[in-house]
Amino acid sequence: MSSRRRALAGASLLLASTLLVSACTSTGAGEATDSAEDAPPITFLYSPYADYAPFFLAEEKGYFEDAGVDVELVAKGGSSGETYQQVSTGNITAGGATWGAGLFNATKSGASISVIASVSRIPESGPNPSPLLASDASGITDAADLKGKKIGIPGDGGFGIYSVALALESVGLSVADVELVNLSPGDIPAALANGSVEASWSIEPISSAVIAQGIGHELLDIDYQAGVELGAMVFNTEYVDKHPAAVTAFTAAYLKAVKELEDGGWQDPATQKIIAEYTDLPVETLTSIALTTQDPSGAIDWEDVARQEQFFRDRDALEFDGDSGIQDIYRDDILSDAIALVESGDLAPAGK
Repeated sequence: MSSRRRALAGASLLLASTLLVSACTSTGAGEATDSAEDAPPITFLYSPYADYAPFFLAEEKGYFEDAGVDVELVAKGGSSGETYQQVSTGNITAGGATWGAGLFNATKSGASISVIASVSRIPESGPNPSPLLASDASGITDAADLKGKKIGIPGDGGFGIYSVALALESVGLSVADVELVNLSPGDIPAALANGSVEASWSIEPISSAVIAQGIGHELLDIDYQAGVELGAMVFNTEYVDKHPAAVTAFTAAYLKAVKELEDGGWQDPATQKIIAEYTDLPVETLTSIALTTQDPSGAIDWEDVARQEQFFRDRDALEFDGDSGIQDIYRDDILSDAIALVESGDLAPAGK
């Protein structure tokens, strides 16, 4: 396992960085460079979930190195809001985060964030990597019977509540028809088991564990959220402006790993071992859970993103009027160059 990997103490670092930024702002972007090799290292903030598997492979299989970019993967302990703050202030160069009120608000406020590519989305069919679960003890087997019940969500501004809203909408209900209870992912099993909630949003591998232990069960097929955009790759804008070659190389290495997984890489024992170590899951568990999907082109479904923004606008979770302008911070030029680099078959920078 690579030594270029470390954990981030979310709460303490966030507090420290907030105090630091109040005194001065430093992106760590350095002087502008024309090549990936000359750019400052890229620190990338990730969550220890299989959604980030392409980044793990790109690091451990040397794709970042092949592309001439110096990368350090940093495990985060907090929410997507942590990613937006760390990236916008330059404490971290880049990261993956879900679409949500925090990103839309940060965009409108002019934060130093650029969107580069899609990181994950819900599959169009098959097992659901983020299902709505009902407690076995509740006796609820029809999602329509959730009216008036307590449902766990991981906060009011991210994918969890949006996912629950889509589930309820599919049976003629809305979030106004239920009682929402803030519940961190790690607390989902206990809350379902002790009756604190009758149902909860969930995420793999927690959902599979809940079902296997006889604590809860899925209420709906995946149709209600099929194809929904889940996460995006974001970079500090100053870094992108000064070092576009490095961001392009990083993105190309990521896309190469995505394509490898799509072409059967998930069945490769060596690949499974890498992902299992980053996610702290036994290979047997990793290969049995439902997975999100990644697009080898990095394409973003902007119509779906717009629907998510409208949802948070309707909930008064946005701190502005009008549109966020999220597409204005999308660097499709970087993504296009990265795709061309992958298609060339050689990630190595010129002269290497």
